[in-house]
Amino acid sequence: MSKSIVSTEVAANARGSAWWIDQVARILVLLGGISAIVFVLAIFGFVAKEGLGYMLGDLDLVEFFTSPEWRPTAMEPNHGILALLVGTASVTGLAMLIAVPFSIGAAIFIGEFATGKTREILKVLVELLAAIPSVVWGFIGLSIMNPLIIEVFDVPVGLNVLNAGVILGLMAAPIMTTIAEDALKAVPDGYREAAEALGATRWQVIFKVVLPSAKKGLVAAVLLGVGRGFGETMAVLMATGHSVNLPTSPFDSVRAMTATIAAELGETAHGSDHYKVLFAIGITLFFITFVINMAADIFVRGGLKMSGKNS
Repeated sequence: MSKSIVSTEVAANARGSAWWIDQVARILVLLGGISAIVFVLAIFGFVAKEGLGYMLGDLDLVEFFTSPEWRPTAMEPNHGILALLVGTASVTGLAMLIAVPFSIGAAIFIGEFATGKTREILKVLVELLAAIPSVVWGFIGLSIMNPLIIEVFDVPVGLNVLNAGVILGLMAAPIMTTIAEDALKAVPDGYREAAEALGATRWQVIFKVVLPSAKKGLVAAVLLGVGRGFGETMAVLMATGHSVNLPTSPFDSVRAMTATIAAELGETAHGSDHYKVLFAIGITLFFITFVINMAADIFVRGGLKMSGKNS
């Protein structure tokens, strides 16, 4: 009888300790989730504190968004970011033209054709590519792509839109491949089996069934790649030539918004107009990336709801 009482007490103590462990885990997870929100709000609050008042008050927004002249340190300063915005968009657009076919093709091969160890090795390699620091990619653009572009295309400077677009495309492709492959995996196997039962070939199943069913996730992958391109700093700073210019060809040097902030913020006097307008650029960039990420999130949620209804 005493042994049963002891075993009952041990079981009760075990359940009690398990309950406390569960509560501690819940609190830690809750704090982790709240901290992410707090950090984002704190960053936005700091950026808004430094630049939003100047942006909505003293800054000429018409000149800010429409003028290609960026001369914040001149006797009569110009604070136009049109050239910076167009330079960022041109580099990102070229990067997506390069990254989207490669990332979608890699996702199709990994998700639909590769099996066993081949699939695992390829997924690890893709993740390793995503882990390469941006400064390393920038060094590749500076020391390898620069002379290569000069030699192949016979241009005076190899630090241009083409260089940055290739480097940024290679940087964005791994994350896009991962998200696209997850979207393809989310397509129910019943869709594939039904198409094969009707006599469809492997490629017909992929192009007629799998890709249309996963289109929302694929669009979300592309949008997240665009956000990655707009937010990149170091590689773009090293590969574009960092010249304020409205590009007319892929061989023109440009300057990106992020690169401008990184290059000039450390040299400005705290509280000056130059300092505040750099934070205004940061607010603009924050808004652009927020809209892109929000659109990607809407597509992902729509895809999940659609797959849930279809299943």
